[in-house]
Amino acid sequence: MADMDPILELAARYNLVVIEDACQAHGAEYFSKKESRWRKAGSLGRAATFSFYPGKNLGACGEAGAVTTNDEALARQVRMLRDHGQSKKYYHDVEGYNGRLDAIQAGILRVKLQHLRRWNEERRQNAERYNELLAPMAGGVATPYQPSWSKPVHHLYVIRTSYRDELQRHLTAAGIGTGIHYPIPIHLQAAYTALGWTRGDFPVSEDAADQILSLPMFAGLRSRDQHRVVEAVAAFASVRSIS
Repeated sequence: MADMDPILELAARYNLVVIEDACQAHGAEYFSKKESRWRKAGSLGRAATFSFYPGKNLGACGEAGAVTTNDEALARQVRMLRDHGQSKKYYHDVEGYNGRLDAIQAGILRVKLQHLRRWNEERRQNAERYNELLAPMAGGVATPYQPSWSKPVHHLYVIRTSYRDELQRHLTAAGIGTGIHYPIPIHLQAAYTALGWTRGDFPVSEDAADQILSLPMFAGLRSRDQHRVVEAVAAFASVRSIS
C-alpha cells in the first residue's frame, strides 16, 4: 500500500478527495502511525475500488468489481450509476451504466472469500522465498521493496532488470511464463496523445516500464517450482554477468 498518512493529511489540508485503487490489494494492510494501528486497504479513503477479475487474489469466474465507502450519499450515487442511473425501478435520476454484480459471480466470491486470508499468506511466503533465492543477484536483479508499514498481498511479484526483454525470452524458452505489468506508461498511451507528453517527460515511469518483469506468483506455487524459476534467472545472469 501507499504511505497513506501523509496522503490523507495533504488531502485534508487542501480539501481533496482520496480514492484508493485497491484493485490488486485484497487484504493488504497499512500501519497508520497517526492512529497507531493497522488498517485494511479500502478503508482509508472516501472510497476505494476492488477488482474481482479472475486473476486477482480474490477473483470471480468472470468480470466483477466493487466500491467500498462509508459515505452513505456516495454509496447511493454508486448504486445508481451501476444500475442505469435508477434511484428506484424505472426512475432514472442520472445517466448510468449496467455494472451490476450478478448473483453467480457474487456466490463464487462469497465462497472464495473464506480462503483469501490463507491464500494471501501463501503469497507472502512465496514472496519471501523469492527474496531469499534472488538475494545473491542483488546487483543485477532488483526485488520488490517492502517498507515496515506495509503488509502486501503480492498479487504480482515484480523484479527489475536492465536486461528485461532478454531475460523474458530466456525464461520463455525454459518453459517459464512471465508477464509485464505494465509495458507502456500512462503518459505514452495513445489514448492520452492529446495531452502532448513525450518520452523523456516522466523518466522514472519510463525506466520502470522498460525494466519490470513479473515472475510466477499464485497461491499454491510450490517451493521446487520457485527454485526452478530462480535457477533459470541465475543461469541467464551468469551468462550476462549481471549478478
